[in-house]
Amino acid sequence: MGYKTEWLKGIFPALVTPFTSKGEFDEGAYRELIRFVLPHVNGVVPCGTTGEFSYMTLEERKQVIEVCLDEVSGRVPVVAGTGCPSTRETVALTEWARDAGVTGALVVAPYYLKPTFNEVYDHFRAVNKVGLPIILYNIPQCAGTHFKWWTAEGMLLDLDNVIGIKDSSGDLPFLDALFEKVKGKVSIFVGHDEVVQPALAAGADGAILASANLIPDIWQRVYRATLEGDLETAQYWQQRVQKLVRIVVRCGSTQAVKEGLRMMGLPVGDSRHPIMPGGAFRREDREELRLQLESAGVDKINKAPVTYDLGEKQVETEVFATPQTPRTISGFALKVGEGFAGPPFQELAHVDLLLGLKDGPVGRAIERAMAGWGEERGLRIINERPRTLLVPTVTIRTAKQRRLFYEHAAEGVNLAVRLSVEDGFLPEAILDDVVLIVNAFVHPAASIAKRVEFNNYKATRHAIRKALEGRPTVEELINEKAAARHPFRYAP
Repeated sequence: MGYKTEWLKGIFPALVTPFTSKGEFDEGAYRELIRFVLPHVNGVVPCGTTGEFSYMTLEERKQVIEVCLDEVSGRVPVVAGTGCPSTRETVALTEWARDAGVTGALVVAPYYLKPTFNEVYDHFRAVNKVGLPIILYNIPQCAGTHFKWWTAEGMLLDLDNVIGIKDSSGDLPFLDALFEKVKGKVSIFVGHDEVVQPALAAGADGAILASANLIPDIWQRVYRATLEGDLETAQYWQQRVQKLVRIVVRCGSTQAVKEGLRMMGLPVGDSRHPIMPGGAFRREDREELRLQLESAGVDKINKAPVTYDLGEKQVETEVFATPQTPRTISGFALKVGEGFAGPPFQELAHVDLLLGLKDGPVGRAIERAMAGWGEERGLRIINERPRTLLVPTVTIRTAKQRRLFYEHAAEGVNLAVRLSVEDGFLPEAILDDVVLIVNAFVHPAASIAKRVEFNNYKATRHAIRKALEGRPTVEELINEKAAARHPFRYAP
């Protein structure tokens, strides 16, 4: 029967696999990533789902595992992902991993052809004969097969080299059934980042997580607090990072983690195709992930000094800076930014923003527009510092539309401005020198006022940062052109 080990517990990051611009394994970046997470974790997992094992050849997977073993150098357990679509390949790779010196293997259910549960059982029975400690991996959203509790119980207790299970389904009733049936006999790991604290509090031994590449220290706090019975602290930190991990889990985790690491100063390249920048991990997701990485307590993106060159006036400020953030920002005659935010569909927001000097083209455009058209054409000044003109994209026809646009969308825009002042992107010293034109879209069928407000806040805050940082760059546009889609309609 299976057994429980002392080493299989705690926080294990499912390491991303760095690739160069030519799509080759980037060994240097991988070693740097391992050095970054190692002080905060209890083990590491190379070639898991987040490591893009399904997009790699067997030889590449072996190379990645070898580098991981060398860099870790015995300091923590190394659990290698060795699952393949076929039993023959899985057994062969697991045998190789055993001989290479891994501590254990994480083996996903055979995927694509959706074998029956008896066939899954026989698959794991064959892998069990390799003699390496095995962790069963339940991830139905990728493998297409969801273990039943009786199937998991049978494999966990019948197969003598199985030491645990990683459940990434997010199915808490399934996890609770595992606690009932096998707790204390094998290790039970949670792999769904959004339910880590509840799973640990209910009895999970640890977590294997994509987001542990980004925030290994915070997950260690959650784990330790739970062990010590301090559920209030554990709950606080789960809630503190809930939005961050929701973005990672639901929005293309491989690319999300890689772009997050890049924003933190750890460049690891992009995912392999078909995953691409701007695809499953959308640009609006990127901007929100950045805000979460900046937030107090997370502190993965720090402030840095930036000079705003307004021509005759230079202003020093501090902003949350990524490697892309210019350290001197000029060209304030005219800056352009764009933001998009949702859900839901009918309450989504799209903002086109112009930012410029009050005595420049943008300032003159505001004066002419208000003098020639004014509020009778739907234009409205909603803020004086900086002076902000709100322009509707869609003609306002009903009282409901007026309320949603001029009250709730406007409040969202003003909130974005206020927070941009607080975080330094719109420093107090330039508020009398610059102006904004915000062209905002509110769907005619919108109803949920709070979502209209919040989505316009997000879209405007993103647009302000993009305008000031000059994003997207030409390089980004070229890199993302294949993923470009119209948000309302896409006809290939």
